[in-house]
Amino acid sequence: MTIQLYGGPLTRAFIVEWYLMELEVSYDFLCLEMQRGEHLKPDFLAVNPMGRLPALVDGDFKLWESGAILLYLAEKYDRFPETLEAKAEIAQWVFFANATLIPGLFVPQNCDREAPRLLQPLSDILQLQPYLLDGGFSVVDVAVGAVIAYIPILLALDLSGFPKIVSEAIAHLNSIDFNTYPGIPEYLQRLGDRPALQKSIESLQTNVKKVR
Repeated sequence: MTIQLYGGPLTRAFIVEWYLMELEVSYDFLCLEMQRGEHLKPDFLAVNPMGRLPALVDGDFKLWESGAILLYLAEKYDRFPETLEAKAEIAQWVFFANATLIPGLFVPQNCDREAPRLLQPLSDILQLQPYLLDGGFSVVDVAVGAVIAYIPILLALDLSGFPKIVSEAIAHLNSIDFNTYPGIPEYLQRLGDRPALQKSIESLQTNVKKVR
């Protein structure tokens, strides 16, 4: 049975969709318009009672929270490590992306303080190796890399169909200069060269255009 991914414009479903494309796993994307309250209707609440996006249905199995979904897909479809330590390291980075990096960069009152604290160590790592784990590209780069790659993409989107508060909430991201962190631009270039990321960006742009 084909996986169903529930998402919406400007949700973290973009991250999950990128990973599904990397894995070449067949899926159906069900785009819900939160402005119309589609995420609060009974059919979706049966998938995620919290009414949040993204959510995934794989046969009879239902899962929500983007980090949990990434870890599930990694273990089911990717080359997931066998040792407890290696699994914990992957979980560490996925949790870092959701619990530390996103609020550090995307919450306006945090950004000026947290951006240097978070991006400089990432830059230092990426100046020593092409990806965050020394074994090469992995789900970790999807979790963390998507957050960073999302910033220039988000700033370039036409958000005229969204409430003004949305564009105001992301305006502060213009203050982040990735060139200050030497390892970041080349990392973004490596990620941007990946066909799966390119396709997921196209999907994101298409779904944003529908909100008019």
